[in-house]
Amino acid sequence: GCPEDTAAADAQIEKINEQIAFHAKSIFFQNGRARILAKSHAQLNEIANIIKSAPGSIFYVEGHTSNQGGEAYNLKLSRDRAASVLNYLVSKGVDPSNLISEGYGIRYPIADNNTEAGRAKNRRVDISIKK
Repeated sequence: GCPEDTAAADAQIEKINEQIAFHAKSIFFQNGRARILAKSHAQLNEIANIIKSAPGSIFYVEGHTSNQGGEAYNLKLSRDRAASVLNYLVSKGVDPSNLISEGYGIRYPIADNNTEAGRAKNRRVDISIKK
């Protein structure tokens, strides 16, 4: 392939990931549970539309938690939350063969777990297309 084609494809993937990341910041769950809050539905619907616009691509739905609670508890919670998001997206017409979900618990924090604000940032579901 031509390098320009690769660059264009990489730019498209980056654009899709940025769009999804913007909406994914507004995915919220019932405290300590995998139940998605209704205020997240509009953002998840947008994510579903973005994913459906990239047929054949594989998207990873990754659950993360803060360090509050035990490691095993958080690993299960993160897996359950990622699965809830995957199931929601499938319910909105996303092909399940385009989605992979995994939970990582406390393993990959993006902020300081010693502050409430940091812990809130670490409680998240990331969704991204992989090259």
